[in-house]
Amino acid sequence: SCQPMSSEPLANMPSQAVASRSAMLVLLVALIVLGVAWELWLAPTGMRSLALKVLPLAWPLAGVWAWRLASVRALSLLVWLYVAEGALRAATERGVSAQLAWLELVLCALLFAACVVHVRSRTRTRPALPA
Repeated sequence: SCQPMSSEPLANMPSQAVASRSAMLVLLVALIVLGVAWELWLAPTGMRSLALKVLPLAWPLAGVWAWRLASVRALSLLVWLYVAEGALRAATERGVSAQLAWLELVLCALLFAACVVHVRSRTRTRPALPA
């Protein structure tokens, strides 16, 4: 469903899941802001339409906000496209653009780590209660 989780199951959520979700939200917004600022103001390439590259990140942002585990799993795969872009641009560009590419790589690595921690904390098997 499209509704966020109620606060009742949130009380039962592992603290790692809560912390990693917060980290994912901050890192995802930072990656979106970096992508837009990079292409429009910080080191524009001349093709302002490249700022649209961050649009695919809006979809998992809504899902992470709503505690959807499927969105976190999809994000953990999607982030590798931005790793590839950052690695390519870090290796081929100079100056501010290369520094921004390294920043993108760091944000992506942290975002992926937060995704892994979140998925593991939410899918960890819990011991069964005695009958």
